[in-house]
Amino acid sequence: MFPIRDDQPRYSTPVVNYFIIALNTVVFLLELSVQVQGPRALDALVFRFGVVPEHFARALAGSPQYSIPTSLLTILTSMFLHGGWLHIIFNMWFLWIFGDNIEDYLGHFTYLIFYLLCGTAAALTQIALDPRSTIPTIGASGAIAGVMGAYILLYPKAKVLTLVVLIVFFTFWWLPAWIFLGYWFLLQFFSASITVHQASGGVAFGAHVGGFLTGLILIKVFPQRTRSYRYGSW
Repeated sequence: MFPIRDDQPRYSTPVVNYFIIALNTVVFLLELSVQVQGPRALDALVFRFGVVPEHFARALAGSPQYSIPTSLLTILTSMFLHGGWLHIIFNMWFLWIFGDNIEDYLGHFTYLIFYLLCGTAAALTQIALDPRSTIPTIGASGAIAGVMGAYILLYPKAKVLTLVVLIVFFTFWWLPAWIFLGYWFLLQFFSASITVHQASGGVAFGAHVGGFLTGLILIKVFPQRTRSYRYGSW
């Protein structure tokens, strides 16, 4: 299932959401410029600015090779790196659909803090699940998962126009947000339980789960900016 758009109205311009999407795009274009120099140059960039769980664990253990401040910085930088065109297109599309309403609810600056905290929690979840992994974790999906977690609580009855592929056929359905996002979360949860500790690259499902749950919690902690007219919430 792939979301096309939602019908939840917003009452302000999501300038921070636009900025995050633009920043991710600019960074990805910089990645492409590095990739022209060869795959080793891109790998070096990803290993330097992505989150490598083993490096983080060794920093916490007091290794002189890795410092805690540098490891913490990679949590931030990793949120703006992507592994390919599909990676960034899918992430930015989900953020475009769901992020504007969360920024509308929280306000611009609070939304930025919320987004970064969700991304941080997502990275820490992935580290906790597999601290010996030497594979870099990159991408905005953990932070975006937090946005989706907030959305399912605030706007469960909003409708999401969804592309549904049925074997060789496809169709479009308007699904309640709680069904679409609930299905997405369950898929991430079960995938995380299956793929944890695998020694190969792929999707960081654990980060998605951690980000989503963090979004569920933080949206109840952070105050609403102003009163807005919205669908009934949980």
